[in-house]
Amino acid sequence: MPLTLPDKAVIACVHLLPTPGSPRYDGDLRRVYETAVCEAEIFLRHGVDALIVENARDFPWHPQSVPPETTATMAGVTREIVRMSCRPVGVAVLRNDASAAMAVAACTGAAFIRVNVHIGAAFAAQGILTGDSHRTLRLRQALRADVAVFADAGVKHSQPFAYPDLATEIRDLSGLADGVIVSGELTGVGTSVDDLDLARRTTRLPLLVGSGVTQDNLSAMYERADGFIVGSHFKIDGLAGNPVDEGRVEALMKHVRSLR
Repeated sequence: MPLTLPDKAVIACVHLLPTPGSPRYDGDLRRVYETAVCEAEIFLRHGVDALIVENARDFPWHPQSVPPETTATMAGVTREIVRMSCRPVGVAVLRNDASAAMAVAACTGAAFIRVNVHIGAAFAAQGILTGDSHRTLRLRQALRADVAVFADAGVKHSQPFAYPDLATEIRDLSGLADGVIVSGELTGVGTSVDDLDLARRTTRLPLLVGSGVTQDNLSAMYERADGFIVGSHFKIDGLAGNPVDEGRVEALMKHVRSLR
């Protein structure tokens, strides 16, 4: 699938409030929608290049398939954001439901999905996460969906066991994804520049930084990667579970413009 993101793209995470059916859902669906749209507006106002909608507060997440109410909520919110956004929008259905993400993207006009484990398998807090690339790519074809697949290699919060090293996983991903994501070990933890250098040597696919981007480390990663997924740094106190801090968004995007 052709990529729709500009070079050195900043992709801001729209972390949804807990959605229906999840343990922390408070029954106020309107607030889920309104908060997502409000935070998307902040990101767009300060010039981010793309958005990605995630059910980030639904933890503990289902390891693979999510229930229909999660998919329905994701589709509804994503469509609202696609309609109001002048930038590409992506979808990540956590923890690893790539089929749901593909269906949501295809049916809402979103441009890409993020898949935590696209090939192989990994141990995580949710149990064993298994790659469903065979199903995800067939679904994309069946839906005639112009949706790019950005896949993690050595995904955070997990221990891969199907691949002996990062380079081998990236080589296998290169024929099955449209972009490769390299992250730190945990949410908010910086991505190793050594891992980025290894990834750059291993694949010609677009390379995205998946975690830990801050004003302090962006310069070191800027020339090594094609894009940057930013979640925690845009939040109050840099904590993923907090609301968006507009001052942090403005400051990072000013830094990005200076690098450009």
